[in-house]
Amino acid sequence: MRTLIALILLGFNVTLMAQDPEQKLKDQKIELFKPAAPIANYVKAVRVGNMIYLAGHGPTKADGTNITGKVGKDLTVEQGYMAARQTAIAILSTLKAEIGDLNKVKRVVKVLGIVNCTDDFKDHPKVINGFSDLIVSVFGEKGLHARSAVGMNSLPLNIAVEVEMIVEVVEN
Repeated sequence: MRTLIALILLGFNVTLMAQDPEQKLKDQKIELFKPAAPIANYVKAVRVGNMIYLAGHGPTKADGTNITGKVGKDLTVEQGYMAARQTAIAILSTLKAEIGDLNKVKRVVKVLGIVNCTDDFKDHPKVINGFSDLIVSVFGEKGLHARSAVGMNSLPLNIAVEVEMIVEVVEN
């Protein structure tokens, strides 16, 4: 019986590791879009060896508009969560433009999530879960990442959240 359970769990883990992120996006009816140009003097992604360093992204939609406002004043935690989820879609759009195929992702390594919030706001992790939940749903176990979730008094363009991500990709 223990052997059967171990084999089932091993199969479950292999399934998570073998997950096709491109198909997962289709299954969830998520469409990536052509990333907009950076708003200042920087690039959106830098590759160093097999690591991709993604610049801070906000909750940009395909039409170029952003979800704006301060969580705890203009937006609820749930609306902040959805802004962070939209940020994941934006950052995945940049990542796909950079590497061509999300199946090249070996591991999502680190995420820094920043919430535009009031001074007394305390639920930063709940907001940034919108980003993390989508990343894990797309990449499975490869999407589990180290993370920081912090608050700021303001963000560029009054965006609700900003997220940076570091990803390991397969060697070329």
